[in-house]
Amino acid sequence: MPLQLGPTFYSALSAQQGRSLAGMWVCSGSPLVAEICAGSGLDWVLIDAEHSPNGLESILAQLQAMYGYPVQAMVRPPVNDTVVIKQYLDLGVQNLLIPMVNSAFEAAAAVAAVRYPPHGVRGVGSALARASRWNRVPDYLATAGDTVSVTVQIESTAAVDAVEEILAVDGVDGIFLGPSDLAASMGLLGQQEHPEVRAAVERCIKAATAAGKPAGVNAFNPDTARAYLDAGASFVLVGADVAVLARASEALASEFVRPVDAAVKQSY
Repeated sequence: MPLQLGPTFYSALSAQQGRSLAGMWVCSGSPLVAEICAGSGLDWVLIDAEHSPNGLESILAQLQAMYGYPVQAMVRPPVNDTVVIKQYLDLGVQNLLIPMVNSAFEAAAAVAAVRYPPHGVRGVGSALARASRWNRVPDYLATAGDTVSVTVQIESTAAVDAVEEILAVDGVDGIFLGPSDLAASMGLLGQQEHPEVRAAVERCIKAATAAGKPAGVNAFNPDTARAYLDAGASFVLVGADVAVLARASEALASEFVRPVDAAVKQSY
């Protein structure tokens, strides 16, 4: 049987028949931690390279560590850049979360970066790439676009204002709301639970529903996550490896060593 690539994130979402997907960030850069998270029972894992110490080699190692587990892997590059996206795709990344997309033009640029000419600008290097299993996947060049999903991140007031135009871009499979950066752009730094921020997030979820495209959101607060799910979010991130370790280790220190500083944490 010829080699085939696995389904994309949105194929998995559709297969759940209406159930929203719950996932977590992997920000440690550790393949071992990524594998632990992949086997947790969660639906998806987001490998982050925007705010985390992840380069090409560590992303590759984490994809390999998670391969074979019943979990979808999405990867966030540090920037919406054609060259960076090309490198991620050649590594075998199938699901991309593009940060800081503020307009339909920027969304279209992200889509073009994942498609080969004449439909896009992705450079051709499949013979050298894990993505095509080094040319072991039949007709990879012709079918590669079907193996990749593009999710764009709405995390500024400009993006919220343009969300309908962003959703209308052909090739944008879904949107993902980032309440922390959105709060900052609204002059509410560190207040992602503020009613105005939540209203903006819910407005974008509603716009996505109207456009027939899924919307996801970052929500570490369980009550907030459930509220966004009730508002129509199709997928959520409800934790992060580094946050789980930080809070759990603080709890150990509080019980056995000393009280933990009770100062209010900024953001998640």
